[in-house]
Amino acid sequence: MEKINVKMVLLGGLIAGLVINIGEFILNGPVIGDAWMEWAKSMNLPEMGANEITFYVIWSFLTGIVMIWLYAAIRPRFGAGVKTAVIAGLFLWVSMWVLGFGSMLNQGLFPTNLIVTSIIWGLFEVPLAAVAGAYLYKE
Repeated sequence: MEKINVKMVLLGGLIAGLVINIGEFILNGPVIGDAWMEWAKSMNLPEMGANEITFYVIWSFLTGIVMIWLYAAIRPRFGAGVKTAVIAGLFLWVSMWVLGFGSMLNQGLFPTNLIVTSIIWGLFEVPLAAVAGAYLYKE
């Protein structure tokens, strides 16, 4: 069994994280940003500042690294390529977007339409990020 190439996991993970960051910027800016701001205002919450944005940017890069590590880990079983990258991406999407964001629906604290939009957006964003990051991965 070949060892995981940690250097390539980090590089591919940063690329995947960049794709996620770009997607999240588009989603939470022009797509649903105004709706989030209206909701936050209605709840008397402050606008997101640099600390919160920095947290999410780092979160996206870490998500990308974990996703490419998963791709590298399952590659011997599923083979190298787009299909395996999509599998890794869908696993992260289910575990983080569906289960993570979906759990917010249970609390009733956040607008359902915004959470559902974020989950659906991730269905496309995360596998695409996985494919981009996996493209660079070599053993």
